[in-house]
Amino acid sequence: MSTKSNVDVLIIGAGPAGLMCAHGLARAGVNVRIVDQRPSMVPAGQADGIQPRTIEVLQSYGLAERLLREGNQMHMAAFYNPGPNGGIERTGRAPDVTASTARYPFEVTLHQGAIESIFLDSLYLMGRAVERPIKPTSIELSQNEAELRDPRAYPVKVHLKRLNAADEQSSTEIVNARFVVGADGAHSWVRKNFGIQMEGEQTEYIWGVIDTVPETNFPDIRNRCVIHSESGSCMVIPREGDKVRLYIQLSDKQVVDSATGRVDKGRVSTDHLLQAVKKIIKPYTIDVREIEWWTIYIIGQRVASKFSIHDRVFIAGDACHTHSPKAGQGMNASMNDTHNLIWKLVHILRGWADISLLKFYEFERRKYAQDLINFDRQFSALFSGKPRTQENQDGVSHERFLETFQTFGGFTSGIGIHYAPSTITDVTYQFLAPGLPIGQRIIPQILIRAPDSRPYELQDLCPADAKFKILIFLGDIADPVQAERAQKFAEALGKPGSFLSKYGRTKPGMVGWKVFDLLTICATRKEVVNYLDVPAFLRPHWTKVFVDDVSIALNAGGRAYSTYGIDRNAGATVVVRPDGYVGIVAPLEDVGVLNTYFAGFMTQRSTASSHS
Repeated sequence: MSTKSNVDVLIIGAGPAGLMCAHGLARAGVNVRIVDQRPSMVPAGQADGIQPRTIEVLQSYGLAERLLREGNQMHMAAFYNPGPNGGIERTGRAPDVTASTARYPFEVTLHQGAIESIFLDSLYLMGRAVERPIKPTSIELSQNEAELRDPRAYPVKVHLKRLNAADEQSSTEIVNARFVVGADGAHSWVRKNFGIQMEGEQTEYIWGVIDTVPETNFPDIRNRCVIHSESGSCMVIPREGDKVRLYIQLSDKQVVDSATGRVDKGRVSTDHLLQAVKKIIKPYTIDVREIEWWTIYIIGQRVASKFSIHDRVFIAGDACHTHSPKAGQGMNASMNDTHNLIWKLVHILRGWADISLLKFYEFERRKYAQDLINFDRQFSALFSGKPRTQENQDGVSHERFLETFQTFGGFTSGIGIHYAPSTITDVTYQFLAPGLPIGQRIIPQILIRAPDSRPYELQDLCPADAKFKILIFLGDIADPVQAERAQKFAEALGKPGSFLSKYGRTKPGMVGWKVFDLLTICATRKEVVNYLDVPAFLRPHWTKVFVDDVSIALNAGGRAYSTYGIDRNAGATVVVRPDGYVGIVAPLEDVGVLNTYFAGFMTQRSTASSHS
């Protein structure tokens, strides 16, 4: 007889998307389980590139330090094209990351198993682990509308089979879940069970991948390299230690199984790939002693027709979008899918927000996935196309490739991801902070803590802890006019009808900081500021008051107001969502704007689950 259990969130698939989701939910105290049918994690290969925005996201969960310690950093990209003597020559170098506001202006490369270990070890410290090998065998979703709209209900029933169970009786379990996240890869079982279609197409571009430690005289082996030669194209990705990943273009159509349309790894060998790369990089030479991992693939560019079913079952990562790996977006897009979903689930489960908030997961992430596919279509065509030569004037020129590489720098780095206007992304008062795009992540800035002049990165003051950060740009608090405005603003925020009172309370009579975190940022100089001049309501703790000034060492800070375009006399209030994206900017005096914003998706009910 099958055992039965209840869970708030069941995650199927323990790749990067699933682990990000499990980690974020566990960190927020959610009752979450993650299962995977693989007996162990990825030992080598697979995805390996972490983009600047994803490093910021990992930092917001306290995970970036280990990534930076263990991974390789790519700062420079080199470009090679056909030379006059038949081989290739370097035609230029450029920064690998061109996004001007990147906090981490580089990519980190580390094999997927090591990246997964960062999550797994952190989960272990929270008493959580991936349950494996477990295979889901059936999934049912209630059709009862009232049940689907009740966040306290368990409308999803999943049958699980433990593949290494001692006997048949102990091998099956029925899990009743409030929500299910399918992070189970490109051939997603969850997606197929609900008949969700993948829309898009498969290209004719076939590529091989090798992870190895090369012996070579190629001078840019420790830089990211894009190589176009008359014998094909290649990308060099330096990795941790002495390892290098080589992406090698293949022209052999015979590696594709005509019956399935998929590449057949059995029709090619590592020697075949090595011979191809040797031809591409002439006159340079390359040899390898050992290959750690290799594969071949055909580029497909597809997006799922929907990312959720009744906002109870979600798909994320490769389950809902596939594209070429050379722009380094796969694992990054996957982890950022569930980063977007985590805080929404937490707010629903805690009773802080209406269940309609979950509609914005698909709204935001599917549009991003479509933009990613459109970019990837251009990038893959340029990368896989023949280079321009004297004989082939219609080929891809270095100038054209470099222009595309740099134009899309904000997108590929993740820095330029921009969510469209919606209930949770209100652009009405964008003019109050024109340098801080609403719908994009908060631009990093160094602030000085007022009581002790210690410098802090603003992004570190906005961790992924499920709270909305209310950044109050008060102007110069030493100015009596600004001080009076600040007092009026504090009084308005403290009224029973304000969003802080209506949605911040988690216990009767308490204005709770479990939902909101207030940070006050003054335009006063550190030498003269008195943090006690800030109204008490706007400084819930001494660590919450900052000034926009240069650090004692004179090497950082003092540019937040100017960078964001906020008038030092007018001030503004900036709301940063729990995922680090700017949700709204409002006039300093107008608490009503903020009240209306939060009323659009939050609820006063705070007892929907035991996690309140």
